[in-house]
Amino acid sequence: MKKLVSVILLFFLIFWVAGCGGSNEEAAQEQVTAGQAENILQKEWAEIEKLAQGTEIRMFMWGGDENINRYMDEWVAPQMKEKYGLTFTRVPMDAPEFMQKLLAEKKAGSQKGNMDILWINGENFKNAKTNDLLYQPFVETLPNYQQYVNQQSKNITTDFGVPVEDLEAPWGKVQFVFLYDSAKIPDPPKNFAELAVWVKANPGKFTYPEPADFTGNAFLRHLLYDAVAVDKLLSTGFDESFLEENARPMWDYLNSIKADLWRGGETYPQSLTQLDQLYSQGEVYITMGYNEGRAEPLIKQGVFPETTKSFVMEPGSIGNTHFLAIPYNTPNPAGAMVAINFLLSPEAQLEKLDPAVWGDNTVLDIQKLSEEQKNEFAKLDRGASVLPEEVLQKALVPEVGPEYVDWIKEKWMHEVIGAE
Repeated sequence: MKKLVSVILLFFLIFWVAGCGGSNEEAAQEQVTAGQAENILQKEWAEIEKLAQGTEIRMFMWGGDENINRYMDEWVAPQMKEKYGLTFTRVPMDAPEFMQKLLAEKKAGSQKGNMDILWINGENFKNAKTNDLLYQPFVETLPNYQQYVNQQSKNITTDFGVPVEDLEAPWGKVQFVFLYDSAKIPDPPKNFAELAVWVKANPGKFTYPEPADFTGNAFLRHLLYDAVAVDKLLSTGFDESFLEENARPMWDYLNSIKADLWRGGETYPQSLTQLDQLYSQGEVYITMGYNEGRAEPLIKQGVFPETTKSFVMEPGSIGNTHFLAIPYNTPNPAGAMVAINFLLSPEAQLEKLDPAVWGDNTVLDIQKLSEEQKNEFAKLDRGASVLPEEVLQKALVPEVGPEYVDWIKEKWMHEVIGAE
């Protein structure tokens, strides 16, 4: 009997040791993977490209624009496969969702996730930086960044006022514009006062996305700039007491036009996609959004009327740079860097700029391009709906800090939705 008990105990001991050994091996492998990731930045670029060959990368990004999706799936993915042997997978997910996923992984101590590239900016970048959710500073490693980007430009070195510090690479830049049907609005408003007059004269034909949406929040930031000069906001910094004292005209304005909005202001589009649908169906006469060239592909596809044009209003048009980052626990840092470097190439940036493709403006410094490349960019016609560059530059105003985004969301619920 004692012999049987001893055999059983020995069996369980062997089983327990084997199990612990498996766990230790997995932990050791995670440590090795993390160590290799740390060493990649010390390697020559040719070696990084070699490490990326034959691997897969997964890019988590907003998937609400079919033109962007087609650019990534039908042009970027085949190019990466042909040039670098990379298998590119686009994972459509809103930034707040994948940021929550990444934060949960960080809290759980996960050293190997399934995300390689993140399309982020603004408050999502700030949260990622604050919570150490990003890979090491990698941007200066990218040859195309070194060769073609103006590294001193403020819209490259900061993201909504937050220093980038090489944690994310610039991908594109846009300006906020309003799009309108010129067959129905021969003379668009020049400022918010004129917009209010037009809204009251055309009840039900204007609305804006709720401020939980990126575009809806930007619309309200323009109103904030109108109520409080942007220079004052920038010099003061985020200060709730200052905003309480100075932003009242903004909420009064929104409530003054509320009854004449689409559906009497009882409901608002939850996203820019919904607002675009209302515009394409003729229910409203104005839509809006970042990207001064966004109307062109939609006009060509017959989604927007051919008479669609764009305008900006006083006090200006917010400019915004969007970025690509690498999560701290990417399983493929080499592949991520190679892919981001390709997306910064003149070839990829020119294709992205084409209004028939995406229309997203380039982050490259044109003066750093070859003469042939300069000519390629110069001869690209962005389309009749796009305002001249000099008009856009004159109207350009910077973004304020990401703290304003949440403040606007919360206050709007109280001041507009909660108002009787």
